Amino acid sequence: MFRNNGDPDHVEEIVTTQEITTETFSQTISDNEIVLVDFWASWCGPCKQFAPTFAASAEKHPNVVHAKVDTEAEQELAARAQIRAIPTLMAFKKGTLVFNQAGALPPAALEDLVQQIEALDVEAALAAQNNGEQA
Repeated sequence: MFRNNGDPDHVEEIVTTQEITTETFSQTISDNEIVLVDFWASWCGPCKQFAPTFAASAEKHPNVVHAKVDTEAEQELAARAQIRAIPTLMAFKKGTLVFNQAGALPPAALEDLVQQIEALDVEAALAAQNNGEQA
């Protein structure tokens, strides 16, 4: 997909989703404030149904990295992430896993999730969790 800013000589590519691999996974998570990761496979019907929803979310939220992991091509990464069913959606904020659920989310639920993650104060949540563990 491409857009131009009104200048016919200026065209930039809009990247909606990006494939990540074992080699790029950790850096993608650490280098971006919010990352959603869709673990999928080409033979998976629900994965194919979820793909347009995930792509639409990426277009709506360009500040959120929407990454995809092909579990067939990246079996080591899927195993390390303990993927047991696909699609599985994980969400990271500031490098911390804040959501992990198998199953395709409907568009409204994915939108709600993105808004909740954007609003989440991950440091306060971690501090509260740590205080609860020490009690």
